Amino acid sequence: MQQQQAAASAAAAELAGASSGPAVSPAGLSPLYPPAERSQIQESWDALMRWSKTFSKRSGSGLSPIEAADKVVVFGGGSFGTAMGSSLALKKPQLDVVLLLRDPYLCKDINSSHCNTKYLPGFTLPRNVRATTDAAEAIAGAQYAVHAVPVQHSRAFLTGVREVLPKDVPIICVSKGLEVGSGCMMSEVIPSALGRRQPAVFLSGPSFAKEVMQGRPTGVVAASKDAALAREIQELFASPCMRVNTSTDVTGVEICGALKNVLAIAAGIVEGLDLGHNALAALIAQGCAEIRWLSQKVGAKPATISGLSGLGDIMLTCYGDLSRNRAVGVRLGRGEKLHDILASSTQVAEGVATAGVVVGLARKYRVSLPVLTAVAQVLDSNLEPAEAVAAVMNLPQIEER
Repeated sequence: MQQQQAAASAAAAELAGASSGPAVSPAGLSPLYPPAERSQIQESWDALMRWSKTFSKRSGSGLSPIEAADKVVVFGGGSFGTAMGSSLALKKPQLDVVLLLRDPYLCKDINSSHCNTKYLPGFTLPRNVRATTDAAEAIAGAQYAVHAVPVQHSRAFLTGVREVLPKDVPIICVSKGLEVGSGCMMSEVIPSALGRRQPAVFLSGPSFAKEVMQGRPTGVVAASKDAALAREIQELFASPCMRVNTSTDVTGVEICGALKNVLAIAAGIVEGLDLGHNALAALIAQGCAEIRWLSQKVGAKPATISGLSGLGDIMLTCYGDLSRNRAVGVRLGRGEKLHDILASSTQVAEGVATAGVVVGLARKYRVSLPVLTAVAQVLDSNLEPAEAVAAVMNLPQIEER
């Protein structure tokens, strides 16, 4: 917690310093740009800062969502749910943040040592974060519910809590993936499991849990068909170290969040096979095209695909060392078996279950996805990683689209 507070303060100070006036060149160094260009750059920056101040004044009336909230429940005690709950707890020390868990031993650890010893060891949680295994007690009085249960377990979980979850409590879903069997996105699983329409926002973007805990700058998207609710959740989570954009393109945010996990496995395989930077860049570019082809078929907007929850999340998950899906791919590329990889991991790599569903979705919409289909073949032990790479490389040379 101290790490996160210090990093947040540093980020705030850095932002404040950036907007305080013209940059001063280091002693002994000449300005980089000629006077006319320097003047234009400074004018553009000043205009941006004026707009920021004006916008902040217009949106600063009344109680903010975090000020009005007394309690937030987090469904699931994994790394990201814990991190997002902690970020809210730091914004308001009086806020009661309750993690609803299945594991009584982890629950005891969190309450006694203020540490999620299983998923975020080494991080001290804020004092106003606690845990329980009692669903009714966790949910009672909560103004918001953060849903961080893995997609494949979400339907059963939500069915189990629907009688104690009030119909007007917004669900903030941070789970990414497609349900095996149905092919449903979480925006479809939630109303189906609860048997009713529930206010819901889908939070996605390039955001590793550990970096959120460290208070490092992070950007995400809050997507909802209810634009006012999306703005409310934007205000709830926004801080000097977290930017939250809004969107009404729920389908786009969700499908990009699911597909990027499969592509990250492919990126990991290339890394594990030590094929080099050229191969990795080519693979990710091809994967981005495949994600665009399928996403647009299911109704995603181009701006979403190229934004934080699309390209931003793809870049993080495919290149970042903290990516669980990429880690699975790296180990596959180095010759390990999927069963052994999954058995040795405490975290869920959603891309493993999602890959097969993606192929089914592609067949439904008549879209060819060479890279993402190859990942499913490798995961299902029908191809060795090196064979899959060779097969994709030897596909017909075609025009880029």
